[in-house]
Amino acid sequence: MKRTLMTAAAACALTLGMAGCASYGMDGSAADAAAEQQAGELEAAAAGAPATPEAAIAFVADAETRLAALSEEAARIQWTRATNITHDTMWLESRINAEYTELQVELANGAARFNDVEVPADVRRKLNLLRLGIVLPAPNRPGAAGELADITTRLDSTYATGKFEFKGRQITLDEATVLMAESRDPAELKALYEGWRTISPVMAADYARMVEIANEGSRELGFADTGAMWRAGYDMDPDAFAAETDRLWEQVKPFYENLHCYVRDRLNAKYGDAVQPDTGPIRADLLGNMWSQQWGNIYDVVAPTSGGESSYDLTQLLVGKGYDAEKMVRTGENFYVSMGLDPLPQTFWERSMITRPEGREVVCHASAWDLDNLEDIRIKMCTQVNGDDFYTVHHELGHNYYQRAYKDQPFLFKNGANDGFHEAIGDFVGLSALTPTYLNQIGLLDRVPGEEEDIPFLLKMALDKIAFLPFGLMVDRWRWGVFNGETTPAEYNDAWTANMLRYQGLTPPGPRPENAFDPGAKYHIPGNTPYTRYFLAHIYQFQFHKAACEQAGWTGPLHRCSIYGNKEVGERFNAMMEMGQSRPWPEAMQAFTGQRENDASAIADYFAPLNVWLTEQNRGKACGWEA
Repeated sequence: MKRTLMTAAAACALTLGMAGCASYGMDGSAADAAAEQQAGELEAAAAGAPATPEAAIAFVADAETRLAALSEEAARIQWTRATNITHDTMWLESRINAEYTELQVELANGAARFNDVEVPADVRRKLNLLRLGIVLPAPNRPGAAGELADITTRLDSTYATGKFEFKGRQITLDEATVLMAESRDPAELKALYEGWRTISPVMAADYARMVEIANEGSRELGFADTGAMWRAGYDMDPDAFAAETDRLWEQVKPFYENLHCYVRDRLNAKYGDAVQPDTGPIRADLLGNMWSQQWGNIYDVVAPTSGGESSYDLTQLLVGKGYDAEKMVRTGENFYVSMGLDPLPQTFWERSMITRPEGREVVCHASAWDLDNLEDIRIKMCTQVNGDDFYTVHHELGHNYYQRAYKDQPFLFKNGANDGFHEAIGDFVGLSALTPTYLNQIGLLDRVPGEEEDIPFLLKMALDKIAFLPFGLMVDRWRWGVFNGETTPAEYNDAWTANMLRYQGLTPPGPRPENAFDPGAKYHIPGNTPYTRYFLAHIYQFQFHKAACEQAGWTGPLHRCSIYGNKEVGERFNAMMEMGQSRPWPEAMQAFTGQRENDASAIADYFAPLNVWLTEQNRGKACGWEA
């Protein structure tokens, strides 16, 4: 989900690329020796060259040429491994990942030579991006990049191939996810929740070692730790960025607490005090999602008893109209085309993995890919015909359209304004795609329901969008503590559980084993994908949606607005995307919305009728979860 997939490898490609420790045609030791010799030659040359503006410009041009060439090779190997997990494809990816990491480390250190040289603004921005573009930097010593690449590939593949025993047979995460969404048996839900988490304890030692190596690399680049380096990538001071995310959370926290209070009460009514008390935290496995990050699957449990009923189910509409996986994707493409953007290239349809193939292990986690930084864009999904994947298709194609929009930028600017933008693009389109207005526009609904269905619609949206916000924040809050040493390996799981309680107001269904490593059961931890981007995306998408609806002249309720078919909005939208990462994100934000700041007020506007309704439903109840 971004430039390439979010795998161990993809975590790096999410910004600038991958990495590996061996060149093709050499064994590991020969490759290490060659890399050492090359690094020594480069360092010697650099040491004798003056740090001038002309040298900086030449350095950046050479860096972009080298990164562009290796990034395509890396992306094609990563795609091969993600769509066919074998010993050999893992071996290949580990080595190209290490090679890319070594190049990134070399270029990051080289860029630091020009910190005090006055250069044009675009060159300065590229030099800064070279320092900030490594998700997991290896230290500049022989073998470090190779060890890091081996670990990250192993972590990612352990997750992708994970299975656990349930009712006498081995099941995958795909199967467990469906069962988790549909089951209303607390004992079964507990078994699924705890069963999936048996795949991750084996990751803990690798993860701790990975943190050590990445922190060593981050310190060489001038950062306190890897978390500080991640936070530095938002055109602001790392501590100021952390404070900014806290500010945004405080804007939306009261609404989340209102939703939490209502959902807890309905779960108590469903399961009783012995399973879910009517005070305190919610039992995490009861929320219909393996990580309790979205709660829409339990709408049947928490649906309003007053305030209207929903007259349709999106999954049933799709099945009833004969949708298959490809039609889902073509429908998503049509949304972007309706806004004046070009259709996807034919190679997209020939090369994408739209459904799970038989007979081989793959990474099913949905992701969007740009393999050549030009036109070879693809998605990788194990698409199912349901409402969730209908939304996911629109989301993933947002990455692809963003990738193609900035394809003419210099290599270092081929990225989102920040990583939250890259996630928000498709989510913004998805807000329109889920409206009954859009479903009517494309023939899935015969009529647009009246305002009597607003509360059910908004509740469904809030169960996914608002419920996600604290989870979007807590994942990296946990990682930042791991990277800065506040959380030791022995405390990994306790800290994760404490964050669940602090931010989400949730608790596991039972005591966790001493060797538990529950963070590893969430893809983005072993996949090493920074997660605050998703929190930001859940803010930005509503900010984008409100601005687009205003541009379209929409005067009705914000939650009913669809910008499908609006080419004027599409033109302004594409202009923002074409900027890529060439300018600080406030300028990209201003280009589309007219604002330069993060602003969560659009969420309040979108959900205003629901918040009023929830407040009434919660009257007299003991909301909150702290003792």
